[in-house]
Amino acid sequence: MREKDRPSQCCLLLEGWACRYRMLGDGKRQIFSFHIPGDIPDLQSLHLKVMDHSVCTMTAATVAFIPHEPLRKLTAAFPGVGAILWRETLVDGAIFREWMTGMGRRSATGSIAHLFCEMYVKLEAMGLARDHAYKLPPTQQDIGDALGLSNVHVNRVLRELRDNGLITLQNHKLQINDWAELSKLGGFDPTYLHLEKRDG
Repeated sequence: MREKDRPSQCCLLLEGWACRYRMLGDGKRQIFSFHIPGDIPDLQSLHLKVMDHSVCTMTAATVAFIPHEPLRKLTAAFPGVGAILWRETLVDGAIFREWMTGMGRRSATGSIAHLFCEMYVKLEAMGLARDHAYKLPPTQQDIGDALGLSNVHVNRVLRELRDNGLITLQNHKLQINDWAELSKLGGFDPTYLHLEKRDG
């Protein structure tokens, strides 16, 4: 899905990772969000005719395409479904606000710590992470493009987090060794994700 496309369907991510982004005139990329299985990264296209950003997969992925017209009929016939989709767009907005706060006010270390915590909580809620460990496909460049940091800066922060024993990152698998300290460092409060805690 590319900027200025006029899509006729939404994409449900079943497996893999995706991201939303924009390319700037100088060739730089700004990533707005990372997406995991269960997300519909282009849900806004149901009501906005023209895409103002692009969506791409970051890994091998399985996706389901849902045509707009049947989806509109479904939400009209079943208002509860419409309410669920509306809630998803509200949560999406809350995540955008949190990312904006991070890029504007957090240190580079705090921003990366916050991102790692956010992705763990989202993945854990989907049953895709446990014991503070998960697969992290984004590269250092991807992380930099998401947080407005240079590749060198990201590398330095990751080394600092490793040296302090907070994380282990190897072969795109992240292990958070000290959740309390990492979440404190990132000022992470999961309220904005609006996820209900699972029992156990």
